[in-house]
Amino acid sequence: MRNGVLIALAAALVTAGTAAGLTAGPAQAARKPSVTAREAYLVDITDGTNGTDGTVQFAKRETRRVPIASLTKVMTAYVVRRQARLDDVVTIKQADVRHAAAGGATTAGLRAGERLTVRDLLYGLMLPSGADAAHALAEKYGPGTAKFVAKMNAAARRLGLRDTRYANPDGLPSKAYSTARDQATLAAAALRDPVIAAVAGTPKRVVGKSAVHRAHVWRNTNDLLRDGAVGLKTGFTNQAGYCLSFAAVRDGRTYVGVVLGERSDKARFATARRLLDWAAEGAGGGAAGGPGGEVMEGAGVILS
Repeated sequence: MRNGVLIALAAALVTAGTAAGLTAGPAQAARKPSVTAREAYLVDITDGTNGTDGTVQFAKRETRRVPIASLTKVMTAYVVRRQARLDDVVTIKQADVRHAAAGGATTAGLRAGERLTVRDLLYGLMLPSGADAAHALAEKYGPGTAKFVAKMNAAARRLGLRDTRYANPDGLPSKAYSTARDQATLAAAALRDPVIAAVAGTPKRVVGKSAVHRAHVWRNTNDLLRDGAVGLKTGFTNQAGYCLSFAAVRDGRTYVGVVLGERSDKARFATARRLLDWAAEGAGGGAAGGPGGEVMEGAGVILS
């Protein structure tokens, strides 16, 4: 069943393209969902015709530059997919393990000396949100973290992420920033990659013990998968709050959304569910965020 949903999502994403340049149509009269997140964005990308079309369903401070925590790892995966072969082998170094431990970050439980494929490390990056996996991949495919971050920022420019700046591959506190709208654009682009879509939509990954690495069991931190979502990434730091980038197919419509600065782990998923339910009921209809970032009914604007 999940494979069928992933295929439907991939087909819609290929048709709709990125979430940049989105058209907001007239909104239907309906009570807006309660959104406690500091920033939020939801777009219906089902009916794109020229690779950049989509209808904004909800927007709240969608262009405000803020930290995004581990949503950063979506770009890390995106860059790795353009640099590496899935069967490439990466040796985990002590510096990768120390980096994650020193930052107090979530990890994939990697140990120095282990050798894992890029395919496995993508799961370690995206499911448990492993900062150790992020560092190992960046060191390998920069080569070096500084060069890898430069590649992340170059990719952001190519995707039209005008309000995004990366400073590391893992989202640990830094001067990096992005916006809900930019992250929706990235989510749509990343999920058009069938490998990233498959990884992000996997609830649990088991990597058996081998001669070159120990066994690993990685569980996806994205509880929205239980409700039929197919991705994409969670994130949290004290500065960024609880963040979520997500995609789902509801009644044949494909939605991509972002929640930033939510107050708790449960709240970010509850907010995403409310937004998806509201849009699927036809209540969204193109409500766009206007000046000041609040939701405006019937705001017929073009977002570029």
